[in-house]
Amino acid sequence: MNNSFKIFRYVFFLLALIAFSCNHTNKTNTLPPNPKGYDLSKPQQFNMPDDLTEISGIAFNKGDADTIFAEQDEEGKLFYFKPGDSNVQHVKFGKSGDYEDVAISNGWVIMLRSDGTLFTFSLKDIGKPEITTTQKQEDLLAPGEYEGLYADGNSVHVLCKHCSVDKTSKSTTLFNLQLSADGLLTNAGRSTIDVKKIEELTGQKKIAFHPSALSKNPATGEWYILSSVNKLLVVANTSWNIKEVYNLNNSLFHQPEGMAFDEDNNLYISNEGDKLAPGNILKFKYTK
Repeated sequence: MNNSFKIFRYVFFLLALIAFSCNHTNKTNTLPPNPKGYDLSKPQQFNMPDDLTEISGIAFNKGDADTIFAEQDEEGKLFYFKPGDSNVQHVKFGKSGDYEDVAISNGWVIMLRSDGTLFTFSLKDIGKPEITTTQKQEDLLAPGEYEGLYADGNSVHVLCKHCSVDKTSKSTTLFNLQLSADGLLTNAGRSTIDVKKIEELTGQKKIAFHPSALSKNPATGEWYILSSVNKLLVVANTSWNIKEVYNLNNSLFHQPEGMAFDEDNNLYISNEGDKLAPGNILKFKYTK
């Protein structure tokens, strides 16, 4: 083999290696840092008291930021307080259990337990020592594990984390429900989230997508979906088609489990704490 051919082969190999490196970098680092209108690196942080170390879901009533509603995943209590206020009140609505999310709509509080059981009670009753009129509904959803809940008017949406109906890891099922005037829920069909599109946007060939929270951006009508295990924020259009995916910084998003928007389009994400750090709520101010 002459020297000229050796040099040519070496240069060819070097160029191929550089091209592969560039392509690999582009596939894994093309995610934009922030959704439009938000800077996910600059939150206002509200630390939670000990009772809400394991804060899970959060919600507002008609976007009113004066009171945020929350629950933690051990006790059947609804907490309510002004963000930043140390005076956190609560009301007992049910037995202890693994509660994962909360929604407020049409004067009703809706609570989601991890096994898909739903509980509803009147928002007017939260000033009582204990709520005794809670309505419990089972078997509305397929067997599985659930963490994401959102309600808007009569429409209620529950997102699977691990569901028996999801036969492969390439899709995630969303159950659509209807909220009646008496607080009862009925089935209203299903939608599907395409996990393959999330894989495409992240550059990963296989991703275990396990959603932990769900909310609607009032400014755009887009759906925002959290996946705590992946540290991802996924944005879908009104038809649940995936548009964008954002990486979440692990130092800020320890365990993102809840999400809500207020009437001024500000975004709130709650993080469960642990023995070393309190639970918190991060507020991301909306800017046009």
